[in-house]
Amino acid sequence: MRHIYKYYPKLWPKIHQNLFYMKSYLFLLICFFFGWNTLTGQHAIIVDADTGNEVDDPFALVRILLEPDVKVLALNAAQWQASQWAVAQSMENSHRLNQQLLGEMGLSVKTLRGGRERMYDWGDRAQHSAASYGIIEEARQLPQGEKLSILVLGALTNVASAVFIAPDIAPKLKVYWLGTTMDFNTGVLKRNDFNCAMDPFALDFMLESKIEMNIMPVSVAAAMEIDRQTVQEQIGDHPLGQFLMHRWYTHIDGGRKKRVLWDLALVAAFLHPDMATTKTVKTSRDSGNRNITFYDSIHAEAIYQDFYTTLSQFEKTKP
Repeated sequence: MRHIYKYYPKLWPKIHQNLFYMKSYLFLLICFFFGWNTLTGQHAIIVDADTGNEVDDPFALVRILLEPDVKVLALNAAQWQASQWAVAQSMENSHRLNQQLLGEMGLSVKTLRGGRERMYDWGDRAQHSAASYGIIEEARQLPQGEKLSILVLGALTNVASAVFIAPDIAPKLKVYWLGTTMDFNTGVLKRNDFNCAMDPFALDFMLESKIEMNIMPVSVAAAMEIDRQTVQEQIGDHPLGQFLMHRWYTHIDGGRKKRVLWDLALVAAFLHPDMATTKTVKTSRDSGNRNITFYDSIHAEAIYQDFYTTLSQFEKTKP
């Protein structure tokens, strides 16, 4: 290089400039390979939701999608086909509502279809779907030692199927899930709630896997009960808020005056750990016999105030 500078001094600034561009380009390639969020500082996650099942899902999705520190890599649709009030194609119903909600918000997020029903009874038990293969792809792209966070608001079908198909990704996953009831005094874990019932094998498979699990029991999330009038007064005439309230009024169940917005508890606890407390519990031999993090309390009032504040600051970006 010194010889170049000696005989061609006018070329040196251009060479130096080109070297700078080459280094910058290489840096961008590295960041792209390991995830663009290295540059933005955002926490990259996947959200898996049975949006068509209850009213709480859209509220929870609005909150996570409006979080500036989070990058939602994909919004997956989950089935709830085993329910007595399930529509004919519950996963498709959730997929359609996911897309409708994104349209209402003016956001562009990849939406993937999940399994159409619970996992199979024997043989290849996985529900092969775009959602499951999307999880596999994202997990395998992670650098050694990093984990992919997945928020699961419904049945565990899509995540469990992904690990059934590709067992090597299990240590790369960090799952946050709403389900089960836990008696923290006796350590008894029960699986008689809705999300468990929608795919019992998926839950057993996950409990016995090497996946890091963080569980919000429904017995804890029950503190999120709230009446319609309170929510309506806080939301006011906000357009997105009115979309959510329309869902509240028109959903097929009978909960008009009061509801429990279960999923919002999980999302808020993920975003703001100070709004919840956790306890590590070693499960029984028939439930994996391993340590799992359970949320044992939530600050429901703070969670709702956070939601109202976030919603009020949102304005849809017009094309």
